[in-house]
Amino acid sequence: MTTAKGSRSITDVGTLKALAHPLRMRLYRALCVADRATASHLADQVDEAVSLVSYHLRKLAEHGLIEEAEPQSADGRERWWQPSSEGVSIRDKDFRDAPEKVVAHTAAARLFHDQRADLYRRHLDERSTWSHEWNAAAGDSESLLRLTASELDALRAELDALARKYDELGRAAVAAGDTEGREHVALHVYGFPFRA
Repeated sequence: MTTAKGSRSITDVGTLKALAHPLRMRLYRALCVADRATASHLADQVDEAVSLVSYHLRKLAEHGLIEEAEPQSADGRERWWQPSSEGVSIRDKDFRDAPEKVVAHTAAARLFHDQRADLYRRHLDERSTWSHEWNAAAGDSESLLRLTASELDALRAELDALARKYDELGRAAVAAGDTEGREHVALHVYGFPFRA
């Protein structure tokens, strides 16, 4: 089985709710980082029982978020998993037509933000273990802009395209065997209106 190229757009509440479970989102993120893994590999990372992890992996698979991967070892009893796409996108516009969709989307967005914030806090706690080069490269900035909704949408699209460009560059380098000095990098970008 091969991973489909590109990002999958989630537009239904069932799939959104399947992903917006705290453990499932952690498993999905860990699987995206690992590319392929078994339930036992992932259970070690999330500190949960293999049986519980297997259950949640099957739930993610039922919604097409992950799929079985080719076995990576001779042990045929191990079931390997991989993401079914290079990521997911969830847009507010797809969840505005019914109150229960709005609630589900808001709850999911809060969970995703909380987990991203936890990941960044972990980075801050571990910053002293990274080299000067990595600490200098890691960015943390805030820009307070004055834009229209269409300008913000254009900015988001440009930032998405730029992130895709660097993702493709990194994937191509790894595929060519260029792994020296490469680390997993999280890039979190939020753009939202607010009133002072």
